[in-house]
Amino acid sequence: MNILTEKFGITKDGRTVTAFTLKNRNGMSVKLIDLGAAIQSIIFPDRDGAPVDVTLGYDNAAGYEDGSCFYGAVVGRYANRIKDGHFVLDGKEYQLEKTDGHNHVHGIFAKRMFDASVKDGTVTFRYVSPDMEEGYPGNLTLEVSYRLLDDNSIVIEYEATTDAPTIVNLT
Repeated sequence: MNILTEKFGITKDGRTVTAFTLKNRNGMSVKLIDLGAAIQSIIFPDRDGAPVDVTLGYDNAAGYEDGSCFYGAVVGRYANRIKDGHFVLDGKEYQLEKTDGHNHVHGIFAKRMFDASVKDGTVTFRYVSPDMEEGYPGNLTLEVSYRLLDDNSIVIEYEATTDAPTIVNLT
């Protein structure tokens, strides 16, 4: 499978956001971007064969960087609301950044640039969250891989490893 790579935009701090488009034999395509390891669009032929985007996504990098929705992006370190932004792990209390009033919501992965690699029809995004980023203990390495198959299915695989006890809940 060929994967088209193109510039999607520029972040506020000058980094290039790259789009990776996977296409299958049935006319389906999936566009991924390295900002948030996000699925930017899924184009699928409708019953008459006309291409239709069947997912929500921003049209430019600024939308992903500044938007309030996490359209298609990897959400974490912890996808959910953590009341009062703190948790206890192994008897130790950790205070997280409060991102929603008194609570911590979702984390920052959706707004981070991921390193990308392409191999054998698969796009893999990698991000290393350093120890205590947002208040989370342990260095966490996350890899998210996307493959588009000819049966119109999308395979998404997550792998997260850490060097210390931590919490993680990804979407």
